[in-house]
Amino acid sequence: MYKKILLPIDGSEISAQAANSGISFARQIGAEIVTINVTQPFSTLIGFDGMAASYAISDGDYEEAAKKEAQEYLKPVLERAETAGVKATSVITSNYSVADGIVEAAKEHNCDLIYIASHGRSGLSRLLLGSVTIKVLSLAHTSVLVYRVKESS
Repeated sequence: MYKKILLPIDGSEISAQAANSGISFARQIGAEIVTINVTQPFSTLIGFDGMAASYAISDGDYEEAAKKEAQEYLKPVLERAETAGVKATSVITSNYSVADGIVEAAKEHNCDLIYIASHGRSGLSRLLLGSVTIKVLSLAHTSVLVYRVKESS
């Protein structure tokens, strides 16, 4: 079955729920997990006019803040995995495309499953906001399990 599972974490409640489910799944099948947070480079904040759109921070400050935030997202997942007796490591990577970052990390870390959350959006909301999960599904060369959460009304 699966031996190494990639768990993308973005700091949302839905990704935390998916992480909990992924840890339980990994424990049941005896797999290890790799948690990942994909940050986006500072240049994604730059406006079309080439000016940093009202951001009074440098690229170094931004990178450090993004890394610190990612560590805060990943730490509780690693702690839950340890409590559950699941071997876990974490990865923080930067990529213009979060989906590309996830797929590349799965390959780089020899993961045979990506266990990812879906917000369950549909219609105009999905069209306007896009979906990292949909992009991962289309790009991945490994199995993808979508943990779907319906948004409460």
